[in-house]
Amino acid sequence: MKRTPLYEAHVKLGAKMVEFGGWEMPIQYSGIIQEHTATRTQAGLFDVSHMGEIELKGPEAEKALNYLTCNDVRKLVDGKAQYSAITNEQGGLVDDIIIYRFSPTHYFICVNASNSDKDFAWFKSKNKFNCEFTNVSTEWGQIALQGPKAVSIFERLSGSPLSTPYFHFTKMKLLGAECIVARTGYTGEDGVEIFVPAKKTADLWHSILETGAQDGISPVGLGARDSLRLEACLSLYGHELGDDVSPIESGLSWIVKLDKGDFIGRATIEKHKTQGAPRSLIGFYVDSPGIVRQGDKILSLDGKEIGVTTSGTRTPTLNRALGLALVDSKFTKMDSKLEALVRDRKLECHVAQTPFYKRPGK
Repeated sequence: MKRTPLYEAHVKLGAKMVEFGGWEMPIQYSGIIQEHTATRTQAGLFDVSHMGEIELKGPEAEKALNYLTCNDVRKLVDGKAQYSAITNEQGGLVDDIIIYRFSPTHYFICVNASNSDKDFAWFKSKNKFNCEFTNVSTEWGQIALQGPKAVSIFERLSGSPLSTPYFHFTKMKLLGAECIVARTGYTGEDGVEIFVPAKKTADLWHSILETGAQDGISPVGLGARDSLRLEACLSLYGHELGDDVSPIESGLSWIVKLDKGDFIGRATIEKHKTQGAPRSLIGFYVDSPGIVRQGDKILSLDGKEIGVTTSGTRTPTLNRALGLALVDSKFTKMDSKLEALVRDRKLECHVAQTPFYKRPGK
């Protein structure tokens, strides 16, 4: 298994390590509930160095990305980031990504950990433009600082106010290292994601923990990262997203821009957006005792199988069982009664408003 530059730091903190997408990663330190709650109320620090980074340079870099992804890259300006997705010829999702624009001829792309090699190969094979993709994943570590106290902790660490707006980024020297600081995250909370040179990742990690100690900062593993993103209804590749799921089906119609011209998979995606997709992503609450998890079937009240759970658990902030499911689009009406089949037992559920959680003031 691969290891991030923070592996030794995790072991010293007593983290329970697990395999994730080919990486040896911390699932928890003090406990999932405590880490989840710390992020919602104070601050959480996440090792996301397993994520991949791909650089794109060249005169036709913008054209290439506009063809390879479903969002409109032309809307970006220098210093702005964009959530998007790589699409395949069938209209499915190769991966969801964040694109950072340094200039019209220089972009930086963050891709999912288990997909970095696949995405890079896809970009290379589909690139018919005057530009070049480079996999720079080994050069970077990545740390996410999230929570209501995250920005103040970061400002004390950096010694300057953080004026970067949401989904923008800036270059900044931290501990003598040239870093990319983005006002983004995967928890539903405010904060930053910091791309740091691999050799400096551990130094920055320790400095953030030290700076945030007075604010109750907690290192956070993959367990709480998953429950946090589920409450905020942030999709995860391999769960809500996949090669056979269109961005419309997965609830990402807002990143599909049909007025930008041709892009891979456009025909199917346009049909789904204009005529309706056969499946839709819903949120649901579980009304019976029990928890519904990924892979559990969703049934209509007459016992017909209408879909499958993509993510599910009991989350700490709401303290109730909930989930996301990809279902027949006829069964998406709010408060509709459904059933989940869990080990041959039917649990009553109902369609719920999403996201399940929004941070105060948002």
